[in-house]
Amino acid sequence: MMLGARVATAIYPGSFDPLTNGHLSIIQRGLRVFDRLIVAVLNNPRKQAMFSVDERQTLIREACPDQRVEVDAFQGLLVHYTRRKGVHLILRGLRAVSDFEYEFQLANMNRKLDPEFETVFMMTGQDSFYISSQLVREVASLGGDVSELVPPNVLRALREKFPPKNNNNNNNG
Repeated sequence: MMLGARVATAIYPGSFDPLTNGHLSIIQRGLRVFDRLIVAVLNNPRKQAMFSVDERQTLIREACPDQRVEVDAFQGLLVHYTRRKGVHLILRGLRAVSDFEYEFQLANMNRKLDPEFETVFMMTGQDSFYISSQLVREVASLGGDVSELVPPNVLRALREKFPPKNNNNNNNG
């Protein structure tokens, strides 16, 4: 490390319900830019989560064994969490223009609440731009194959929540 160089830590917040390969792509690519990432799982009591906060943290730790990844949880405003952690740099993944519009509003509101707050946007990989946790939950709950959309440990957890159904009514023609 160069003399005077500082360790750059960013917080990657989200619900991660469940963790997808799109999230993993952002984490892995984020580690190329930042020395350390705090993956912060949002505990939103206003939303019904499929996995508990503890389950989501465990799934992330299993899928991201890199020592430079810290997995944590928070509730409430992100700016309050960043102040407690002493990290004011946020990493956010973008899939589409609609993501940008929403994330742009959040970034500006966060900066209004905390002038030190900075958001770095990273485009998701082309193989992950259509993946969302909500879509993965819906497809998995209906018995669809999400094996290419989530890491293996998350797939196992989804199969525990939604055991495969014996479907003898094939509609293959």
